[in-house]
Amino acid sequence: MIGVGLWLTLISCQPSHNVPDGFVVVSQEQQVSWQRIFNPLLINGSARWPTVAGIYEPLLIYNPMESGYVPWLATSHYFNDDATNLTVELRDGVRWSDGELFTAEDVRFTFELLRDTPGLDGRGLWSDLDSIQVIDNSVVFQFKQPCFSGLERIAHQSIVPKHIWEKIENPGTFPNPNPVGTGPFTEVTHFTSQSWRLEANPHYWQELGVKGLEFPALPSNEQATLALLQGEVDWAGNFLPAIDRIFVDRNPEHHQYWFPTSGASVLLYPNHQREPLDDKRVRQAISMGIDRALLVKVALHNYVSPADESGLSSAYDAWKMPEWDTRTRWAEYNPTEASRLLDEAGWILVDGQRQKDGETLTLDVSVVSGWSDWVRAAQVVSRSFQEMGIESSVVNQDFGSWFQRLQQGEFDVSLGWSEDGPHPIGFYESMLSARAVKPVGEIASINWHRYAHPKADELVDRFEQTADPETQLRVGQELQRFFVEDVPAIPLFLNPSWGEFNSTRITGFPSAENPYARLSPNHMPEALLVMTQLKMTTAPSVDTPSVGE
Repeated sequence: MIGVGLWLTLISCQPSHNVPDGFVVVSQEQQVSWQRIFNPLLINGSARWPTVAGIYEPLLIYNPMESGYVPWLATSHYFNDDATNLTVELRDGVRWSDGELFTAEDVRFTFELLRDTPGLDGRGLWSDLDSIQVIDNSVVFQFKQPCFSGLERIAHQSIVPKHIWEKIENPGTFPNPNPVGTGPFTEVTHFTSQSWRLEANPHYWQELGVKGLEFPALPSNEQATLALLQGEVDWAGNFLPAIDRIFVDRNPEHHQYWFPTSGASVLLYPNHQREPLDDKRVRQAISMGIDRALLVKVALHNYVSPADESGLSSAYDAWKMPEWDTRTRWAEYNPTEASRLLDEAGWILVDGQRQKDGETLTLDVSVVSGWSDWVRAAQVVSRSFQEMGIESSVVNQDFGSWFQRLQQGEFDVSLGWSEDGPHPIGFYESMLSARAVKPVGEIASINWHRYAHPKADELVDRFEQTADPETQLRVGQELQRFFVEDVPAIPLFLNPSWGEFNSTRITGFPSAENPYARLSPNHMPEALLVMTQLKMTTAPSVDTPSVGE
């Protein structure tokens, strides 16, 4: 691991990078080399940022900073009285980047493509959706039964052009190397394994203040940090240690950051298909054996707080179950109780190792190599396991391998992010839903740990079928109760929205003083709100046609 002192030494030894005038240099993905994949429908995370929201666009964008949906390709939306259909009215005058007019038929085609290629319907929309109807420049989504949650799944779906994708034989494997989208940046004008460039959409429906985006290959947080400190990066979503000292103090006027915690947690996912992780006592024990205060100090420099048993930030405090204060506190450090629970589960200490029927308990911790904060957190977790007598090591993998194995259920325990949104139902559905459980080896878009609560889906359905706030609150609290009682996954720390910027060349970034969206580029499609507000510090805005031209 590179220390702060070595970072500063390397900075003084390395040449400055000549960033293109008018281009925003972004550090969002940590990759050794780039692959030219721009398919926004893939659910395995292999498409390049910002494919799903930047090259392509959604109908609406949920903005947690304003607790509401921002119109995008759609200008308005509304349910009928019983929430069995959702009408979305589309924006006039939008064009694809090849000049073709964007229409309601593109929207219908995209969603029916998910129906006809089930592997692309990662959120299971078509388990609730019955049909789609186009009326003039509006699209009506007809559900099989009342479905208020259909809005979130429909709103954030990237829309693809029918005139291009109807000719694609296998959309689930198509890399889409030369994308045609409605987004602000669509033109891939340079692409190598070490850098690539995305220029402005010549037909974009909004005025842009920058010419495009530039992406250098930065394989780790350390290298991303070096690039940011050298002024080679304008916008980043990376963890930086001692950020005030090594980043802000070097140029207080232009170097800024903002790390709001408005969502859920980073969790340790236990694979319920591997014994003994299917035993709640073992899950509680390994949770109680983790010193979260030490973890956030060592791994995250105390930027965020340890997570509690709800798995949620204070943004969802209104959803706390009535018996919250009397819960079993399995997210608090208690090595004595952890040891007792492992003994009770039959895993007895023998010469310093937990054994049962002659077998040693072994739990490897999977993590993304290069994500230095997560790697250090994984090291703390692994050391905690060892202190409990559990044999453990950290398994570092590049992002693509890690995410594929996570989705396929091929791990012991793994760090991972979690769902957030306008309410906590999506989080608890991803933790508890039996419908979302896939066989090991098959990709699961949620419920990576493969735990099924027998009553969770019924409650999720009840939430979707009512607009009554009291009923929705009771449903959310009951789902929280299931999570707290059954420990399906183990919250570690509140998920910070890492975001840094250098305003020397580019301005318009959100901040705590101007919180129009989260600063981090890691949140899609919310990052579109930022991309379209950025401006060059001296040059005039990029000319783009106004809507309707």
